[in-house]
Amino acid sequence: MRRPRGEAVAGLIWLGVGAAVSVLMEVVYLNARLFGAPFPITIAIAFFFNSVLTRTAALWNPHPGIALIPLWVWLGCFFILMFALPAAGTMLVPTSLWTVLLLLAGIAGAVWPLVRPK
Repeated sequence: MRRPRGEAVAGLIWLGVGAAVSVLMEVVYLNARLFGAPFPITIAIAFFFNSVLTRTAALWNPHPGIALIPLWVWLGCFFILMFALPAAGTMLVPTSLWTVLLLLAGIAGAVWPLVRPK
């Protein structure tokens, strides 16, 4: 079933907004602790939520470049939080292995729905 173009564009815009809010929350809670121990649950959340965003975007448009719009937004916001904000004096993204794992999990989660065997 083909959806109207305006509906598809609006859907992709909302998925992009969801990706931007998602990366902000994942970065803010990356250093969360549970009973004093590190609890980086946002790494797993990044994988699964980006997977959902990509699958949903693929429903609007099956072209891989378009289906990955939420990933591009997520990556753009991630790098803004990582590089642009510290230049202005605010550092949200910790400099740790958790940050690298969050980045890799976000990318893997978004790409997985497009490359997994059906």
